[in-house]
Amino acid sequence: MKVSLYLLLFFWLSGLPFGRAFVQQPQPTPASPAILSPKSGDVLQGKNPITGNTDIAGFLSAELTFAYRDNPTDTWFFIWESRTPLADGVLTHWDTTTLTDGEYTLRLTVFLEDGSQLEATIADLRIRNYTPIETATPTPLTPTATLAPGDTLVPTLTPTFTETPLPPTVTPLPANPAQLTLSKITQSFGKGALGVIGFFALIGLYQLVKKLRDASVSH
Repeated sequence: MKVSLYLLLFFWLSGLPFGRAFVQQPQPTPASPAILSPKSGDVLQGKNPITGNTDIAGFLSAELTFAYRDNPTDTWFFIWESRTPLADGVLTHWDTTTLTDGEYTLRLTVFLEDGSQLEATIADLRIRNYTPIETATPTPLTPTATLAPGDTLVPTLTPTFTETPLPPTVTPLPANPAQLTLSKITQSFGKGALGVIGFFALIGLYQLVKKLRDASVSH
């Protein structure tokens, strides 16, 4: 009996598997809170279970809040609060029917006994109670030809058209009525000459008539 006790004590002190079989290994406590569901990018409708872990060493209380994705003022809205730690379970159910459809961020905060706090956030949650849910459009595949051994792929040439500029078309200007031409100059000169000749002819005729009248008076 004493030998068995000595062997058991030896195994216990030496740390052999036989001794460790009687020792219950302590489970490590998580170092930070976690939101297990929903996941980033999920679509939420109606009431949704929020699962997570708040079983943190030094736990004092836990709080669940949400905010709009664009949150320049760092404003968060209350959802749930608890003073009991929970390991990987349903924290609460989030009713999204009272919210406007859009993108939101979920935050789990655990307050510790020493006055510090730890946080876990899930971003890009899409609430779609009143608007259609977006679906991804698949990208069409481009068929590729499989070449037989020894074949060479001949590139297809696409003709390139080069536009040749045409010479500009000159639009003739309307004739200037004040412009002098050779025919107009000749015509004006002829009219002037006839006027001079006519003038002298009238003077000659006048002198002839005067002479004839004087001659008749002297007789």
